[in-house]
Amino acid sequence: MKFFSEMMFKDLGEKLNKVFSKLTGVGFISEEHINTALREIRVALLEADVSLDVVREFTKIVKEKALGKEVLDSVTPGQMVVKIVQDTIQELLTFESGHEINLKAKPPVILLMLGLQGSGKTTTTVKIANKIAKEKNKKILVASLDIYRPAAQQQLEILAKKAHIDSLEIVSGQTPKEITERAVKQAKKGLYDILILDTAGRLHLDDELMLEVKEVANISSPTEKLLVVDSMTGQDSVNVAREFNEKVGVTGIVMTRIDGDTRGGAALSMSYVTNCPVKFLGVGEAVDEIEIFYPERIASRILGMGDVVSLVEKAAELVDEKEAAELEKAMQKGRFDLDQLATHLGKIKKMGGVTKLMGMIPGLNKLTGSINAEKIAGDGEVDKQIAIIRSMTKDEKKFPKLLNASRKIRIAKGSGTQVQDVNKLVKNFLKMQKMMKKFSSMDKSSLMRGGIDQLMR
Repeated sequence: MKFFSEMMFKDLGEKLNKVFSKLTGVGFISEEHINTALREIRVALLEADVSLDVVREFTKIVKEKALGKEVLDSVTPGQMVVKIVQDTIQELLTFESGHEINLKAKPPVILLMLGLQGSGKTTTTVKIANKIAKEKNKKILVASLDIYRPAAQQQLEILAKKAHIDSLEIVSGQTPKEITERAVKQAKKGLYDILILDTAGRLHLDDELMLEVKEVANISSPTEKLLVVDSMTGQDSVNVAREFNEKVGVTGIVMTRIDGDTRGGAALSMSYVTNCPVKFLGVGEAVDEIEIFYPERIASRILGMGDVVSLVEKAAELVDEKEAAELEKAMQKGRFDLDQLATHLGKIKKMGGVTKLMGMIPGLNKLTGSINAEKIAGDGEVDKQIAIIRSMTKDEKKFPKLLNASRKIRIAKGSGTQVQDVNKLVKNFLKMQKMMKKFSSMDKSSLMRGGIDQLMR
């Protein structure tokens, strides 16, 4: 089952990443750099259907954070901006109330489903009922209040039956008010944990719809009023969210059809204009294709840079700035030795291994093949490498060319490894040392503009 759509936020992510790529060769982020980047970010957000108010707030927060942020030596300014942008997106999407459905009330807990006709409200009603029933082992009753759309009540009844969810018996001629009263009575009598009321929709917002929804809400006193919106409608969905929130009140949003070709900005906008969280994402047509909305995952998805963000966080946790400075000096003087390699292999192990670390940084994937990173990426292999280095003398660590056949045999026995393991380590280290000498002689800005390829020559 899909976690969430590959299409959702794709265009926005691609446009933002083009902006970030222009900052990768910058050694220091000035206000001019930020202003230029924010102009492009503003356009990307607007094109992705993010409302103007949200765009203004977003760019204001990012600028304040970017100009006041101390950039770690272990990451590039461009990567730090990626982290700031992700944090800001996540902040705008996160609410203290959380993103899970609120079931903390005296049974039957009542959920009121709101939305326009065609938003996927009836299907979503059954999806949510099915999810809660399976994950929380709750007894659930669903009821359709839609007496206007042909066969709407029968649709809910059929879908509910397929998902093994109870539905309220259909009584012809009853009004939405009467159906609501009967549903509440039946939920109490049947000792149901949850009652989900699927209200009628309209093709557009009107006073009649709002009056009906208000009446139903007054009768049922719902714990949650969930607004179901079609994510493919873009800015129209934001207007719908605003109207429902102002006239009825909304506690959560459910975005449907995110498996379509949507530009994705509606999630940011709807959360902002309603001041309430997106709670679910409909990721397909099947009854189980609905997921809880996780702001941090969506923020990573928008950027398509989740690994870089993780790299920034890991670097902040594990990299000692003093050690980093000493390593840089050693590289510049061509004195990087095996003892320093052992220290940094330990750090790399904590960050997930060499291959994973290099995979986090766009452009470094070519290096993994050159230094056989896949051979030292696993925890066991890293431990083996460290053991080999620790079995060497001080001089051998500084001058690996001293390692003749007899010395290698001694080191292999001392580390519990084979001579070929020692040979592989030395071969990889010499290649690494060669690349580091090239790295230290290159201008950093030219390196980030494509110098990675030069390291391979």
